[in-house]
Amino acid sequence: MAVRIRMKRMGRKHRPFYRICVMDSRKPRDGKAIEEVGTYDTSVTEKSKRVTLNLERIDYWMSVGAQPSENVKTLIKKVKTNKFGLTKEPPKMQAPKQPEPEAPPEEAAPADAEATEDATAEVAAEEAPKEESAE
Repeated sequence: MAVRIRMKRMGRKHRPFYRICVMDSRKPRDGKAIEEVGTYDTSVTEKSKRVTLNLERIDYWMSVGAQPSENVKTLIKKVKTNKFGLTKEPPKMQAPKQPEPEAPPEEAAPADAEATEDATAEVAAEEAPKEESAE
């Protein structure tokens, strides 16, 4: 019988929680375990408190031939060396952006007046040839 130390998924949807178990490798992921030797909770913010392991039992099972999975091997190494890395602080809150002040209506009026004068001149120029050709 090939014995593995691996994670068994528990918890609800989008909120995983894992039990680290000693299992027969032929059993399904969430199947019956021989022994539960720890837990791993991904939602805990402090990385050093995410993992709890019974290292004595893990060492025993490894001494009798149990092989840890890749993820469990990494967790065991981090617990033994106490190197979990640093948690990133959430980004600081920023003040909301202030809307840009609108231009005063005095500045906008002359530009509109010039555009209106140009448009009336163009309309007058277009109408004049039409009247001449009609005669």
